[in-house]
Amino acid sequence: MPTRKAMQVCPTPGCPTLTPAGPCPACQAKARAARPQPNQRGYNTAWRKASAEYLRDHPWCECHECADLPMLQRDRATEVDHIDGLGPLGPRGFDPSNWQAMSKRHHSRKTAAETWGT
Repeated sequence: MPTRKAMQVCPTPGCPTLTPAGPCPACQAKARAARPQPNQRGYNTAWRKASAEYLRDHPWCECHECADLPMLQRDRATEVDHIDGLGPLGPRGFDPSNWQAMSKRHHSRKTAAETWGT
């Protein structure tokens, strides 16, 4: 028989809604609407073309966790990370020396650590 989890109050300040986990659907929708679209953040056709070209030349993850591993033991790179964390609209957004090829898993981990400090 599956175990039940206790309901929790939505973590959004001021929202009293009970949820099984995380923000309630209304708060999630508000957060999504408030965030600029990828195109507005600089992830447009020019970025998609440049990052695809970079990934063709750098097919393996280049993160610090994979740096000491032999090439074929590294994760396959699927995303291009901006080392400075400023994205394509930053001053070095289209400078390949500011990029590193990363796997989805490692890029998400790096972004979470930079964003939330975990």
